[in-house]
Amino acid sequence: MAAPPASPQQAATKITDLDEDSLAHCAAYLSLQDLSNLAITSKFLKKVAYSDSIWLHRFRERWPLEMLSSSSLGVRKAYLDCRTALHQLKFADPFVLDLYTEASHFDHILLDKNDIIFSQGSVIKRMKTDSFLSGGTLVRMSDHNARITCMRLFPLRETSLVRSETQREENVLVTSSYDHSIRLWWKGACQRCFRGHNGAVSTLSDKLLGDGGAKVMASGGEDGTVRLWSLSSSGKRGQQALKATLYGHQKPVTSMSVAGHRTSLLVTMSKDSKVRVWDTTTSSAIRSSCCVGMTSVAGAPVDMKCHEALLYVAAGSSVVIVDLRTLQRVHTVAIYQPRLYSFAIMPSKSLICTGGFGKAMLWDIRRGQESSKPEAVAELDGHIGSVTLLHMDPYKIVTGGLGDSFVNAWETETGTKANSLLCNHPELGSANIRCSAMAVNACSIVTASYGESQGLVRFQDFSTATRPIVEYDNDQNVSKFWGTQSYNDSDGCDE
Repeated sequence: MAAPPASPQQAATKITDLDEDSLAHCAAYLSLQDLSNLAITSKFLKKVAYSDSIWLHRFRERWPLEMLSSSSLGVRKAYLDCRTALHQLKFADPFVLDLYTEASHFDHILLDKNDIIFSQGSVIKRMKTDSFLSGGTLVRMSDHNARITCMRLFPLRETSLVRSETQREENVLVTSSYDHSIRLWWKGACQRCFRGHNGAVSTLSDKLLGDGGAKVMASGGEDGTVRLWSLSSSGKRGQQALKATLYGHQKPVTSMSVAGHRTSLLVTMSKDSKVRVWDTTTSSAIRSSCCVGMTSVAGAPVDMKCHEALLYVAAGSSVVIVDLRTLQRVHTVAIYQPRLYSFAIMPSKSLICTGGFGKAMLWDIRRGQESSKPEAVAELDGHIGSVTLLHMDPYKIVTGGLGDSFVNAWETETGTKANSLLCNHPELGSANIRCSAMAVNACSIVTASYGESQGLVRFQDFSTATRPIVEYDNDQNVSKFWGTQSYNDSDGCDE
């Protein structure tokens, strides 16, 4: 007897076989990053990811008190505009945490996630904002015996201290000082002490050098030397950590930056505005031969930063771009008389910001290439004295200085003022308030000010803010809160 014919194999169910509303309901629980990934998968899934139901759910969950006006651009656009405004600090109700300290100058301040790290003189203090209100303590680190000159955060996974996978996302703090030493801190204690400079250690590299696991840190000193240190060496005193001493500068080293196109290249600048490029992988008994290029700029050095194969150098009254492959000056992109006090770059948007006296200036690199004399695209004014504090990211520019009791936030692309944040408190008194340090990380900002009687570290977190600042057009009296900028769904701080 013949066997019955086999039943036809059922076709596998694909995700596109589900109806759009069901998929949108499920996608409403995805993160912004996952929604962005879903949208680039196919046209059908992009339509799902852009569904109004998803973005209305996110909007009402994030800003329950904000009215959503009707717009032909859709709910997703309104949500992303509001999120952009959040990153631009355009809200009136951030979480604020104040810490009172000694009445002395703040030399440096950093944000490590929600931890605040700052230095006054030779003392470093660390505060965990998440636990401080519930009785957490302020960690005091006082192993240095002279003023701190530089503070950097480096990934713990690139040192010999990491012991488990859970620690891989943590950072270590590295500090340099006038006491001729460099110290590596973790868990509130000094884990390594590096000595070798014959004078004050003036600066540290902005990133670690090298690829793979054997990363190297660079330091520059008032002795004019550049020294390379292994962070993989063991031992409390950092024995065998000094890998090389590079000679060539005749004046104290003031700035260091690691090249973007080759992480073995280190760029250094000294007090006489001489710039040297070092190949830190070169093995030579004569360490000066590690120098693979030299140039110089006019004016007193302010700062410098590498991006890909280009070097942006601020010195005197100008910012110039140097091609690291040829060591030739490409062009001058900013000029501000009489001098610059600070600068920041946003190469992805072809923008540079410089701090001058009483104001900061926003420059378009592309316009600078088209004319012999660069012209600023916006003036960020309203400051008293020199603008020494400057932060720049894709959403905002934040400016401040010693003469101010506030910092200002501006839209990066337009230079339009977004907010003004008070850095002091009535307890500090009204006279001689000085904002001497600032750090910004996504939607959070910390400022450090001091008066005659005490100092104040103020932490402001906008990530949970719900009450937007509303601006009105003087002619039409209509709301201008919703901006025209939009960014990738995954940009910015986590939610």
